Amino acid sequence: MKNNLRVAVLAVSTLLCAGSYAASDTIRIGVDATFPPFESIKADGSLEGFEIDLGNAICAEIKKTCKWVPYNFDGLIPGLKAHKLDAIFSSMGITEKRRKQVLYTDVVWTGFSSMLSRSSEGLLPTVDSLKGKTIGVQMGSMQEEFAQKRYGEHGVNIKIYQDQDSVYTDLLSGRIDASFQDMIQAQFGFINAYKKNGYSNQKVEDKLLPADTAIAVRKNDQKLAELLNKGLKLVHQNGTYDQIQTKYFGDLKLYSE
Repeated sequence: MKNNLRVAVLAVSTLLCAGSYAASDTIRIGVDATFPPFESIKADGSLEGFEIDLGNAICAEIKKTCKWVPYNFDGLIPGLKAHKLDAIFSSMGITEKRRKQVLYTDVVWTGFSSMLSRSSEGLLPTVDSLKGKTIGVQMGSMQEEFAQKRYGEHGVNIKIYQDQDSVYTDLLSGRIDASFQDMIQAQFGFINAYKKNGYSNQKVEDKLLPADTAIAVRKNDQKLAELLNKGLKLVHQNGTYDQIQTKYFGDLKLYSE
C-alpha cells in the first residue's frame, strides 16, 4: 500500500512539474533587454520598451502581474522548458523550428529582417556581395540560422554575439562589415538612436526569416496562451496597443488585422 501511495504521489508531482502554468497572480516573462526600442534597461536598472509596456498592459487586463526576468536570448527557450519562466516576450519571431518547442500566442507585431551596413560600401545581402566580408548576428536569433545556412558555406565570415548591443558596437567600430537583425529595431535602435544616417538598412526576405512575432509559452500551456490572447485582444479593443505603438514608433504600424 505504501509503495503504491508513493508511486501515486510521484506521478502527481511529475505531472505538476511537467504541466502547465500554475494559476498564480504572477507571470514570469523572459526577456533579452538589449533590443531597444522593444526592450532595454534604463539607467536606474528598470526595464522599458514597447514589449515591456505592452506586456504590462496585457497583464493588467487579465489581472496578473508581469515579472520580467532578464535572459540571454539563446537561453530563453531552455529557461521556459526548465520552468524558470512562464512565457517569453522578447521579439521572438514565429519560426517552424521554434513551433516544435513552444506554443505561440496570436501575432503581436510584424516586421521584416534587414541587413545593416555602411552606405559607402555599397553592400547587398547576397553571397556575391558579402563574399570575404564579416557579418554579425545575435546568438539564438533566426538571423543566425539564416546567416549560417545562406552564407556560412559560401566564403562569408559569420561572427556570433551574445547580445545585439555587441553586434552594433563592432559594426560601428568596423570590426564587422554588416549585421542582420529585425529591420524596425535596426532603424529605431541603431540608425535613429546613434544618428547614423550613413548606414543602409536593407530589407531581407527569406523563408527562414518570417515576419510575425508573438509571445511564447510551453507547448502544453494552452490555458496561459488563451489568457494572454484575451489580454492582447482587450488592449487592441481599448486603444492601449495603439497608444503604446505611437509612443515608441510614431506613425509606424506594427500590426494590422
